[in-house]
Amino acid sequence: MSQKDDKKEALKRESGEKVKTRAQERSVANHIAYWIVGVIAVLAVVVAIIGFNYVNSSLQPYNEKSKETIVVKIPMGSSTKEIAKTLEKDKIIKSATVFNFYTKAQNYNNFQAGYFKFKQSMDMSQVVKQLQKGGTAEVPAGASTDSVLVREGVTIDEIGDQIQKSTHFKKKDFLKLMKNKKYLKQLQKKYPELLDSTMAKKNVRYHLEGYLFPATYGIYKGLTLKQLVNQMVEKENQELEPYYDKIKEKGLTVQQTLTLASLVEREGVKNSDRRKIAGVFFNRIDIDMPIQSDISVMYALNKHKTKLSRKDVRVKSPYNLYKHAGYGPGPFNTPSLQAIEATLNPADRDENYLYFVASLKTGKVYYSHTLEEHENKNSSLGQ
Repeated sequence: MSQKDDKKEALKRESGEKVKTRAQERSVANHIAYWIVGVIAVLAVVVAIIGFNYVNSSLQPYNEKSKETIVVKIPMGSSTKEIAKTLEKDKIIKSATVFNFYTKAQNYNNFQAGYFKFKQSMDMSQVVKQLQKGGTAEVPAGASTDSVLVREGVTIDEIGDQIQKSTHFKKKDFLKLMKNKKYLKQLQKKYPELLDSTMAKKNVRYHLEGYLFPATYGIYKGLTLKQLVNQMVEKENQELEPYYDKIKEKGLTVQQTLTLASLVEREGVKNSDRRKIAGVFFNRIDIDMPIQSDISVMYALNKHKTKLSRKDVRVKSPYNLYKHAGYGPGPFNTPSLQAIEATLNPADRDENYLYFVASLKTGKVYYSHTLEEHENKNSSLGQ
């Protein structure tokens, strides 16, 4: 065999080996690809099974053996996602995510606001049907374990006393919540028309002073302290909503309105007197004259007194309206709706009364234009 033939034979062998190597490489690559696809397929099946079991479990009752009734409040304007979070937090459903997918797939979106009675033995479809029926405006009868009465004319401090007396919540926790800036900002974001003016003020003792509407509030199982306060603020907003336009028309803020109303609440008893007293306060404000209400001094002192001393009326506090003209930082108590209406509809403004005094014996209120007239009436009443 010639040298030339040897070279050809060598090239053939080399070419054959390369083909064989490529074939082996392709075989290995195919095996790896098949293995990867197989692993992915197995993982997909496992994930599908886990997902199916998770969804199926989430559609079932939270606790099918439970017979306990749980009251849940769904606030007005709540989105489906917010409702889902509430139900998950109160342990009515297992998964807010599955609830959202379920309601979207079934095209359920007509949920109502209010108080709802649920049981942990209810499955997802039963929970949804309950939401579609609609809740009640008040806590369902028999669902409340306690109640808190917020009286007209009481302060945040006194509301704290009542909460501790009537519920398992502590006054110190309530007062701490009243100072919680993050919580207050959350409320402001939800009720800007109600709370913007108080949150804009400085030197305020409690931004929610005057904003916890006087009413009876039911305490039900699972209710948190925040939820209790939320009810009070929401009620205040509901009651004041019809008056927001009038407050703006009069050039007032909600904070100014509630501040005067809180004084009117304590200074007058009859509605006719409350309207006249509101007129006196506005007359004083118009001429930059201090309101000089004893109620403001007692709030500044943080104590109730039947008679104030000269030292008392000189107390250093932005709430002391003997020393400071204008409205002061904010409300001095929780005014009633009647006091708010009287403030927005003051009487006898054209009379320009600047003083008033109530008889301690009869309760009758006397009005004066000048300090001299006022002192003479005080003297004649023996006060």
